[in-house]
Amino acid sequence: MDWVGRTGSTNADLLELARSEMHPPRPWLLGAHLQDNGRGRAGRTWQNRLGANLMFSCAFDVFLPARSLPALSPLAGVATCEALRGLLEPDNRPLLSLKWPNDIQWRFSKLAGLLVEVTRSGAVRHSPDHHVVILGLGINLQDARALSHALNRQVADWTEVIAEDEYARAVPAADIVARIATAWADAFSTVVREGMGTFPQRYAQVDHLAGQHVVVLDNGQTVQSGIACGVNESGQLLLRTPAGVSPVSVGEVSVRPLPEGRGQVTFTP
Repeated sequence: MDWVGRTGSTNADLLELARSEMHPPRPWLLGAHLQDNGRGRAGRTWQNRLGANLMFSCAFDVFLPARSLPALSPLAGVATCEALRGLLEPDNRPLLSLKWPNDIQWRFSKLAGLLVEVTRSGAVRHSPDHHVVILGLGINLQDARALSHALNRQVADWTEVIAEDEYARAVPAADIVARIATAWADAFSTVVREGMGTFPQRYAQVDHLAGQHVVVLDNGQTVQSGIACGVNESGQLLLRTPAGVSPVSVGEVSVRPLPEGRGQVTFTP
């Protein structure tokens, strides 16, 4: 574990280390007070200010076939949401949820985001299924109002959480990091050992989109729309449409009201 004052990107630092031929045993954890080139999903820049964000990355050895790797992104999101819920009073836990694939929501605003990247180890590989998974997390501690204005969408921060939750108010940042990193390690160990068979049920407990009409965008263009109805064992979002249930692998999900004059319709797959 290491924490630095400033770096370009904790994910990029761990990716470079993983690809080198000489490195310490994993798992690794690297945090930074500031990231000059912090990254989110789809190449977005992660805006940060000293003291306003909790940002760290972890690296794990994972032994899975390549076809199973896309499921690790929503799996990491579920593990993160479960870990953060564990820091809250029971009545407030449902206020934290997961927007597929891995955005953590407080009420209806984004509180935290994850970036999941996979590489091969530069050292000797144990097997063809050996991959190094790098997870980066950014939690907004402050500045939600300014970020909401700058990004033109609703953003939440940890000050909003602790204003409503006495349990969370007593949790130091180091404990938040430890709880989440441990949850990631446990989730990956479980999926390697047992597979993703129970993942849809686990996801359903934190699902922010369940039952909502959503639109899936790719490069700003609508590619699919329907009623969100959970995920499958591959971690794909499931949309109920007039043609049946359709899986979604990639894209930005936007919650949209149904067109005026139309009620919500349930379609049978």
